[in-house]
Amino acid sequence: MTGLPPEVPRLGSLAEATELVQVLAPAYVRFSAGPEADRVAVSRDHESGCLMPGLSVNPMTPEPWWTRPVEHWVARQLRQYAHLMVRDRFPWLLTGEISARGPDCEPLLVEVTPLAFLAPSVVQEAGSLYRQVFTPGDDGT
Repeated sequence: MTGLPPEVPRLGSLAEATELVQVLAPAYVRFSAGPEADRVAVSRDHESGCLMPGLSVNPMTPEPWWTRPVEHWVARQLRQYAHLMVRDRFPWLLTGEISARGPDCEPLLVEVTPLAFLAPSVVQEAGSLYRQVFTPGDDGT
């Protein structure tokens, strides 16, 4: 994982990621080649081809209505977007200013500050917790 500056911490557990999210809110996750690559890249809506005014991210800081443990939110967010961890893309935590919303209502960030790199084991651990505490595919009908 060469896309993160050496001073950015590498986190190896879901507990570490959860703690960082609580301390450095608001925090977001992005699956990409890292902040160095994203410094010269733009996010693009793949369906329309439109360039977006910021980096597409997903919130790691729970919403105020969330009454479950923060670790459950973090696990759910990582699990929901784990399919983006392909080839040279990896999960990293960041913060920044929201410039707009993407087509899936995801925040688009500018003035980004990298917070941490997440080892693949964190996403695997998140998947295990997700399967234990959630009912995947239950749409309430």
